[in-house]
Amino acid sequence: MLAVTAPLLAGCNEPNSATAAVQAPEPDVSVVTVKPQARAMVRELPGRIAPTRVSEVRPRVSGIVVNRMFHQGSEVKVGDPLYQIDPRPFEVEVQSTEAALARAKAVLEQASLQARRIATLTSQRAAPEAENEKAIATLKGAEADVQGREADVARAKLNLDYATIRAPIDGTIGAALVSEGALVVQNDAASLATIQQLDPIYADFQQSVTELSQLRRDFESGDLDRIESDAMKVRLVLDDGSIYALPGKLLFSDAKVDAHTGQVTLRGEFPNPKRVLLPGMYVRVQIEQGIDTDAIAVPQQAIQRNGGGGSEVFVVKDDNLVAVQPVRTGSLQGGTWFVTEGLKAGDKVVVEGFQKFAAGDKVRPRAWHEADAAAAQPDSQQTAHARR
Repeated sequence: MLAVTAPLLAGCNEPNSATAAVQAPEPDVSVVTVKPQARAMVRELPGRIAPTRVSEVRPRVSGIVVNRMFHQGSEVKVGDPLYQIDPRPFEVEVQSTEAALARAKAVLEQASLQARRIATLTSQRAAPEAENEKAIATLKGAEADVQGREADVARAKLNLDYATIRAPIDGTIGAALVSEGALVVQNDAASLATIQQLDPIYADFQQSVTELSQLRRDFESGDLDRIESDAMKVRLVLDDGSIYALPGKLLFSDAKVDAHTGQVTLRGEFPNPKRVLLPGMYVRVQIEQGIDTDAIAVPQQAIQRNGGGGSEVFVVKDDNLVAVQPVRTGSLQGGTWFVTEGLKAGDKVVVEGFQKFAAGDKVRPRAWHEADAAAAQPDSQQTAHARR
């Protein structure tokens, strides 16, 4: 009996497990110290890509198409031949008008000689003045006839030149809408092809008039500093979430509001040398519209959601105890939340290590760096797996 009770008495002298837990060291957590600083206020708005210029190719004379001289989808320059209308009728017209011009010039030469002859006789009183006036009128009529024939020749040559349909602008030409043997009619509403200029290219996007009004009030109150229009940075977010490499510039803001949507249309211009942007593409447009000189921002993962859907952060106090601090957030930009209410300069906000503590616990804060996020991600995944 004594041999059995001795181990039990010895077991009573072991340290209590609860006491050991209390003596455990405080957990390490990563924190950022809030520092107000000037930050650009970026709006991300939906938009569509549009060509800089669009030209529909149409015939300026009627005739039969005998040749198509471009590759569909290729780049063309101003003046490049696109279609050839049968030129023979126009060549014949040029020859006919040139013959008529030659005949008119012959008549003019004869009228000029006759006018000089009559003028000499009239000066010698060998011919009446009426004959001289008649000769002068005939000469002027012959000169007018020559001018008319010259205009006919110019018109015929112009029509011959129009028989070769050329590109009116630089750009990318689309599908050929007619083929060889087709009859085209002058000034027909149907186009033969469409050319779109894609470099540079436009991005048309919209912003609510409510946001613009708030932006104007922020400028007037001094909460935001205005950015000059020529210094505004405009960038594109493509449909796969990637950022388009080349920045653009804001061209204009429409002076009217859409009555149905309450939106104002804005337009940006972007270089497009590799034709990455195509008309009709859906994009997100990021535009810097103002500078907040004392903005407070924290990393995205620092913002937590409570049961009521509100935003809150964990703040480490001077005694290293963790407290919950409700906050109001503004916009999310580049993985950073702007905080409009609830934080002040010097606050230490927890960014990583949430699984190690509860509100009211004592922790050991250490400075957080963005590089820590990638290293901490596998650990957080293992912790989540262990919890499951």
